[in-house]
Amino acid sequence: MSKLNVKPLADRVIVEPAPAEEKTASGIIIPDTAKEKPMKGKIVAVGTGKKDEPMSVKVGDNVLYGKYAGTEIQIDGKDYLIMRESDIYAII
Repeated sequence: MSKLNVKPLADRVIVEPAPAEEKTASGIIIPDTAKEKPMKGKIVAVGTGKKDEPMSVKVGDNVLYGKYAGTEIQIDGKDYLIMRESDIYAII
């Protein structure tokens, strides 16, 4: 895991999305245009939280989030999502 030099503010987190599925269970290769956006990933940076609400997730947690949650950003050539902690559904 690389150390990011970006620190999210307040209740925001930076998530590295899991790679999209390349094949179906039966072995059919999925083309890039038909791949589903992943809805899980690993947290790589966490903000400090709000005044009355400390963060309940930490760096390294694998999480599930909404299909259209977050904003896509690129840091050092890698794609990440930045989102509020409330956009995260579960820690897995």
